[in-house]
Amino acid sequence: MTRAERVGLTTERLVRAGAELADEIGFERATPAELARRFGVKTASLYSHVKNAHDLKTRIALLALEELADLASTAVAGRAGKDALTSFANAYRDYALEHPGRFAAAAYRLDPEAAAAGAGVRHARMMRAILHGYDLPEPQQTHAVRLLGSVFSGYVGLEGAGGFSHSAPSPQESWTEILNALDALLRTWPTAP
Repeated sequence: MTRAERVGLTTERLVRAGAELADEIGFERATPAELARRFGVKTASLYSHVKNAHDLKTRIALLALEELADLASTAVAGRAGKDALTSFANAYRDYALEHPGRFAAAAYRLDPEAAAAGAGVRHARMMRAILHGYDLPEPQQTHAVRLLGSVFSGYVGLEGAGGFSHSAPSPQESWTEILNALDALLRTWPTAP
């Protein structure tokens, strides 16, 4: 029995450990070599479960997207309008602060096949469902989805990097104001003539 067999390596166990590693040391540094060190095995023994570093990162990204979609879905269930928007945004922010490496993984560029099979589609559907409450037609709805994604990702990225740690008001106060402003913008979104 090999060391890898003794420690019970499976693809799922490796991906979950890779996600934990990403949260601890950063997504970019979560490599097969680092993961092998964690399990006390040779890197080559991982390749019966993941093809290479790209495959590992793709699998971590898909896991993160799934976890985030589940949290966001639970957060917005039964909510509409500003309440849904705020709950959705808070689910993203909370996940990013609790799991910074996984949140970074969720932005990993996936090939079209993996993206289509992943939970990214659920994220888009949820965001569009929230926007139905604001009665935005196309293409304004697509513009709004892109704006919200940019604001959420940008804010939590800056906050996670400590960008708001040394000044007042608190990051929470700014977050609340930003969500209020987004709600007001979405209610009065300019439409093309």
